[in-house]
Amino acid sequence: MKVALLQLNSGDDPATNLAATVQLVGQAAGQGAEFILTPEVTNCVSQDRLHQMRVLQHQDEDITLAGLRAAAVRHGIWLSIGSLALKTNDPDGRFANRSFLIDPAGRIVAQYDKIHMFDVAVSPTETYRESAGYRPGEQAVVADTPFAKIGMSICYDVRFAYLYRALAQSGAQVLLVPSAFSPVTGAAHWETLLRARAIETGSYVLAAAQTGTHSAHSGKLRQTYGHSLAVSPWGEVLVDMGTAPGIAMVDLDLAEVAQSRKRIAALSHDRPFEGP
Repeated sequence: MKVALLQLNSGDDPATNLAATVQLVGQAAGQGAEFILTPEVTNCVSQDRLHQMRVLQHQDEDITLAGLRAAAVRHGIWLSIGSLALKTNDPDGRFANRSFLIDPAGRIVAQYDKIHMFDVAVSPTETYRESAGYRPGEQAVVADTPFAKIGMSICYDVRFAYLYRALAQSGAQVLLVPSAFSPVTGAAHWETLLRARAIETGSYVLAAAQTGTHSAHSGKLRQTYGHSLAVSPWGEVLVDMGTAPGIAMVDLDLAEVAQSRKRIAALSHDRPFEGP
């Protein structure tokens, strides 16, 4: 199975971002990709809530979702839209950070709302309060496809190992971690966390990421780490995209999942315990 990771430098204009993403999807399909992955907040990277209110849309109206569904049909590929920032009907006005799995007919096979919110103080000058603008999801998702069972997650979820264990124990063979990771935490933790999730579950981990300094019409500029990764079920880094936007190809062999889980059957070795 040929998979393409797209590393993007999305700004805060959804129309501009869509044009760039559709172009890369076409290039990846032309290189033989059958499953193409985009990062978190593919449609809009912004820290300005008022700007987001102006440019974001509800799911049924979102131009990025519609455009990428059409691209999946045009190229006959499976597509993971890492996530879209979307308006909701929540009374408090918070958005959804929602991932989509699209089939070659353009149908939404599965969708997942990010469960864990990035509410952190990385440094005195770099703080995030994702829960102020986004409401957390509550449902873990494993999607069936003809080529693999897919476990869905988004970015900060990667720090919560129990989620990935639950996905793998529910049958997931490939774990998706689309991200827009902070450069500081990325340099310190990104590769280690992704390799750990692969090793713990004997799964492929595919993490398409945002990268660089993101253009903004208003508000503070956002920077992200890049380094989109593909990790084997044995914990080997198969792809590291560095910091440039672009495309990386990787071949998946699900026999590697079965072999890793046979060699170390940790997913079946849970034991009850008391305390602490």
